[in-house]
Amino acid sequence: MTVATWNVNSIKARLENVLAWFDEAKPDVACLQELKCVDEAFPREAFEERGYTVETHGQKTYNGVALLSRFPLEDVVRGLPGFQDEQARYIEALVAPKGMAPVRVAGAYMPNGNPVGTEKFTYKLAWLSAFEAHVKNLLAQEEACVFAGDYNIIPEPRDCHDPKAWEGDALFQPESRAAYRRLLNLGLTDAVRACDLSDGLYTFWDYQGGAWQKNRGIRIDHLLLSPQAADRLDSVAIHKTARGREKPSDHVPVTAMFHYETCIH
Repeated sequence: MTVATWNVNSIKARLENVLAWFDEAKPDVACLQELKCVDEAFPREAFEERGYTVETHGQKTYNGVALLSRFPLEDVVRGLPGFQDEQARYIEALVAPKGMAPVRVAGAYMPNGNPVGTEKFTYKLAWLSAFEAHVKNLLAQEEACVFAGDYNIIPEPRDCHDPKAWEGDALFQPESRAAYRRLLNLGLTDAVRACDLSDGLYTFWDYQGGAWQKNRGIRIDHLLLSPQAADRLDSVAIHKTARGREKPSDHVPVTAMFHYETCIH
């Protein structure tokens, strides 16, 4: 089973690119962020024609998340449990392949938080705290869980082309990075780092200043795994070629491959 995360930066503006990538990569499950459309405007037919069940939590102009799956989706949750939020940033469901052990997949578009020192940064930290509490509750159920999405956090200096350039940014603040470490300390595994410890692994390149051409990127799109999901992890991939296409998103897809586990009754 392949699980993908991708901040598409407007599903309407990037639909051609997104569908081309789906046709190439054929992910079994995909978490999309920053849809920038309401549920009714999501182009679900294009994905349903490709065999996907589509669940969305949309919002006009801003935010918005979607969960797409080749397998049945059960127990769909829209909005981060335990957190009152007018912004559409979280969706979760149980992916249930026939005869196989289910996997709970969550897709999150976490707050940016800039500028630091404003209510936006306070909101970011509050959201992360609520997310941590929800993750803790899910881990107690001992399910295979994948927490995918645009975390808007650069975990370590090696996840950034130039740490000094990001010192004042909310994505690289000590509080943001500490929140990420607390998630790992709960027992989650960073799928990318479980497979590759290299420097220069990026998932986002700004549109400005030739960042893509100069490879001035950052790694902010993550797949964090519960112990039960980490035990099934086979490989990961960062699909950089998506950034080089015409009118691309500034993020690229990240995928994790898991081996199936037979359901025990």
